[in-house]
Amino acid sequence: MRHPDSTVPERSEGRGPVRYGPPLPEPGLPVLPELAAVVASTAGRSHPEPPGGPPALLEAARGHWQRRGLAPERAQVTAAPGGAPLLLALTAALGGDVLVPRPCPAWWGPQARLLGRDVFSVPTPAECGGVPDPYALLETVRRVRAEGGDPRLLVVSVADDPTATVPPPEVLHEAVEAAAGEGLHVVSDETWRDTVHPGAGGTVLFSPAEMFPALVTVLTDLTGAYLPPSLPAACARFPPTAEGDRLAARVLDVLTATGAGLSAPVAAAATYVLDEGEEVTARRSAAVALHGRVAAALHRIVLAAGGVARPPAAGRHLYVDLERLRPRLSARGVTDAQDLEDFLGDRLGMPAPGGHRFGDDLGALRVRLCTGPLIGSTPDERRASLTSPEPLELPHVARVLSMVESVFGDLCELGDRAGPEGTGAAGEGWESER
Repeated sequence: MRHPDSTVPERSEGRGPVRYGPPLPEPGLPVLPELAAVVASTAGRSHPEPPGGPPALLEAARGHWQRRGLAPERAQVTAAPGGAPLLLALTAALGGDVLVPRPCPAWWGPQARLLGRDVFSVPTPAECGGVPDPYALLETVRRVRAEGGDPRLLVVSVADDPTATVPPPEVLHEAVEAAAGEGLHVVSDETWRDTVHPGAGGTVLFSPAEMFPALVTVLTDLTGAYLPPSLPAACARFPPTAEGDRLAARVLDVLTATGAGLSAPVAAAATYVLDEGEEVTARRSAAVALHGRVAAALHRIVLAAGGVARPPAAGRHLYVDLERLRPRLSARGVTDAQDLEDFLGDRLGMPAPGGHRFGDDLGALRVRLCTGPLIGSTPDERRASLTSPEPLELPHVARVLSMVESVFGDLCELGDRAGPEGTGAAGEGWESER
């Protein structure tokens, strides 16, 4: 009997609603006015959009990837109402068992389980998340096959949720090369690829589709960098091969059979943002810079309290390891990730999902913190944060950061404080497991 080292939802019933969720990190910003106007202008359409997306959307998606070094034909592009339905269709079309890095986005695992597939998680390298350690991947594939499994799909992330890291090109190449050598198809989740922080020095982002174009399908959930959660849309770019064409056709069959079509307003919104006009790119740049600065401030607070976190390089979040503070947390009844989620969620007044929701060990004291709730609680405050040259000095941002610092400071014993070199220990909490 096989025992998939799958994400914790199957192992922690009774410890909260861990089977599905949490959602993508909240943007915390008002909807772009031009985008709202596009949605409103199409609200009166009564006809359905074709499965897989209308031609204008597919052409916009093709141009989007062409500007990023990938040049698919329109037939190699498909759209769906969100990343989850699209990944579900991909998993159904490819068949077999699924491998994911540990930790990984919370929405990856449920798609495979819904189809009755096993999900096997593989440890990540010490320096980043988003991809499996290549040697651990090879060992996992060998073990799964020896026990009668059929691994066919590896899902990776080039700008990772939850760890907010970007895999170095050589690390990414080694992981995908190992997967290719074992005959695995790779799905590259590039939801956050356009959110690399301006201050993330030395960060170089590559898509594995640039390295192994015939073996990689790219998936982008537009509710990451482009659309609000109220307008769910995602696109996939398939390999430019005959097998890629067959995979695209099978995915389209699944989307059609499950009724996973886009509404006219959402299709129009997705087309608008994928065209990347001046308003869209300006908003994206401003939002990325804002979230990057807030994430860096949050990182400093965590390190000062004795926690461990890799420096955030992308996205709207920070993945924190508080194992060093276990004695202090245990005294408050916090002994695992669910306890930590409840404890910090209550005190911070914001979602703080534990690492178990991302496939990490339930017993590990890890949590994902998001920057969206820190930039304002009203539309006016959020707009001010977006346009201010010094958002951290705004009263509403400074007030919330001070509250977060107080919560973490309360956990910090004098002897546990990290020194200025604390950033160098960012990977220690994860390396210690291996």
